[in-house]
Amino acid sequence: MTDKNQHSEHPEYDGPSKSQLKRDSQALQDIGKQLVEMPSGKLQKFDLPESLEEAIYEARRLKSREAKRRHLQYIGKLMRTLDIDVIQETLDRMDHQSQTYRQHFAKLEEWRDRIINEGHSAIEAFVELHPETDRQQLRNLQRQANRELEKKKPPAAARKLFTYIREITE
Repeated sequence: MTDKNQHSEHPEYDGPSKSQLKRDSQALQDIGKQLVEMPSGKLQKFDLPESLEEAIYEARRLKSREAKRRHLQYIGKLMRTLDIDVIQETLDRMDHQSQTYRQHFAKLEEWRDRIINEGHSAIEAFVELHPETDRQQLRNLQRQANRELEKKKPPAAARKLFTYIREITE
């Protein structure tokens, strides 16, 4: 009886349960299905290995429901070796309902407002974070936005500035 108590106090961990492994596998297949159903333009925003990208395009080509199901399992298997957090974060940013998307959007709005109000210092800070930015284009949009504010015109340049910032950060 003492042996049984000792054994139950210190059970040996031999990995996740079979049910947990199935849930994890299904979650990867669900992410894979989202990638398969997504437009090609959005799919390009993911930095996926070539083998996974080929499998996604192959799944799009399949017509048979059963073949698609098996192929999604294969995609899930390929994804086991990847850093899914990066893929999930990118998916969340694309999902307009997600908290990650709203936070990203708020950060972009904050940058737009900073650039319009602070000018040169905010532009330099943004360019430091995103070196691929066209500094001149940012300056022009910032000046146009300030002119629109002064003349109480609709904020067309501010919208263009926001769109440009969004393109750069994504």
